Amino acid sequence: MADISRRNFIGLVGLGAAGAVGVGAFGRAPWGTWYAAAEPLPAHIAGTTLEAVATPIGTSGYRPLTAGPGWPTVVRGELTEPRAGREDRRTALASLVQLTDLHVLDAQSPMRFEYLHQFTGSAFRPHETLTTQGLVSLVSRINSLGRGPYTRRAFDAVVTTGDNTDNKEHAELGWFLTALNGGTFVPNTGAADRYEGVQNSGSELYWNPESPIPDRYKRAGFPEMPGLLGAALRPVTSPGLHTPWYCVFGNHDDSVEGTVPSGIGVLEAMYTGSVKIESPDSAQARAIGSAASSDPAALPAVLAAVTTPPRIVTPDPARAPFTPRQFIAAHLDPANTGPGPVGHGFAPDAGDTGIGYYSFEIAPGVVGISLDSTNRAGFVDGSLGQAQFRWLERTLVAGSSRYHDTDGRLVTEPRDDTWFLLFSHHTSGTMDNVTPDPENPGEPRYRGAQLIDLLHRFPNVLAWINGHTHDNRITPHTGPTPAQGFWEINTASHVDFPQHARIVEVVDNADGTLSLLTTLIESDSPYDVRPGDFTQQGLASLYRELSFNDIHADPTRLGAATDHNVELLLPSPRA
Repeated sequence: MADISRRNFIGLVGLGAAGAVGVGAFGRAPWGTWYAAAEPLPAHIAGTTLEAVATPIGTSGYRPLTAGPGWPTVVRGELTEPRAGREDRRTALASLVQLTDLHVLDAQSPMRFEYLHQFTGSAFRPHETLTTQGLVSLVSRINSLGRGPYTRRAFDAVVTTGDNTDNKEHAELGWFLTALNGGTFVPNTGAADRYEGVQNSGSELYWNPESPIPDRYKRAGFPEMPGLLGAALRPVTSPGLHTPWYCVFGNHDDSVEGTVPSGIGVLEAMYTGSVKIESPDSAQARAIGSAASSDPAALPAVLAAVTTPPRIVTPDPARAPFTPRQFIAAHLDPANTGPGPVGHGFAPDAGDTGIGYYSFEIAPGVVGISLDSTNRAGFVDGSLGQAQFRWLERTLVAGSSRYHDTDGRLVTEPRDDTWFLLFSHHTSGTMDNVTPDPENPGEPRYRGAQLIDLLHRFPNVLAWINGHTHDNRITPHTGPTPAQGFWEINTASHVDFPQHARIVEVVDNADGTLSLLTTLIESDSPYDVRPGDFTQQGLASLYRELSFNDIHADPTRLGAATDHNVELLLPSPRA
């Protein structure tokens, strides 16, 4: 590790991601030392973004993808300075994979608001019939890797941090569970012999892949693909994960379309009914969007006022929405145990209590804490209820041995045998929804900033790992003392490009520091899409390519080099 001047550092930062590649890594220590550090690649990079990254060909129009150069490892020392020779001293403590925002999706459900994509891009995606093929390809990638690239420690756990389903349907939940546990399923609802969704509606609002209609996607360069929709509904076979996996709630696992609270009777009936609104006029669509985001109680009346004739589709009871208790009960069903554990983290009685948070051992000495940051009142963002917040505090205290007061605040010392990693769906910046929970209307709710304050009390909290924003972003949270800092690791979704998952390896550097070595991975489908290849693997490749070309794709979700493959340093309070 070589120190460099402030002037040279600023010059490197000016190069952006390219500069990061050139110097290997850069950062700033909390005491003001600027540094650059070159981190050698591990010996085992195959199948990760250290080896290759999905990269577009060309500069405009509809662009195919190819294998581009891999990303380097960036060393980040905002919380403590990296020390030379640590690579040779490391001891692996844990190795895990984070999945997030899978959005397994029933693209034919009547209870969807695809027409709102003209205002909110995520309401419709041109690749949404292919979420299951994409997920199974990601499962195969995790299995083929099997262990972290740096430590070669076998994966101890896979944790999926919410939005496992897109619209809280029993059908989606079944596909999600089978994809992770293994088996064959048919990603189709309604008619058994045909597709009945917006992508053969003839509306210019959507990509109609099997029609020459000049819809807004074809005007952006999207091709015609006869036979695609039928192929998307064929049986899908998953090998299932080979690693025990744990589940976390997301807002799409709890609310209608991730926004509207449950319990609105008309909407619940629409799931299993035959009436599908596909293309209301712009004014009606805007009114629906406004009600969904700010006044859900008004939504039934607004929908009833739509004058555009609906589409009549085949009803299907498999589309019925599940409750949080039913979501948990499905995980506890022995038929869904897969590689384990039974319940995938949820307590044996959680199907009755509805409690969606828990702690679990990732590896000896490394404890995971899974939070339920959703709010049963609905809406996109989250918070924690008081009961959960106090449970979290008690759990962290149980992993600590001594207590002292610093500036009027209780601070703990870590026990010699416990490090904590937290998992939630929402990020610290998206936990401001303190609308009263209808199940516990008098219970106070806690924001992200309050959770950060709590975590700063516990030096053995290493990281808070989350999703929700569909972005790659890693943030240091500096504490009152160096030992009280922790990292917030936010990973992009697997529905919007770049479709990443993240490996996290926890290591003790035996020099008074710890490192979190995080490496992004993509699914194992080929980057290139062969015309007419509608095999399961070919559809997974198409899933990635379509997501990149989505007219609503946001390139900032990719993040910077400092959010990709990174070594995150922390001081060890045990030193």
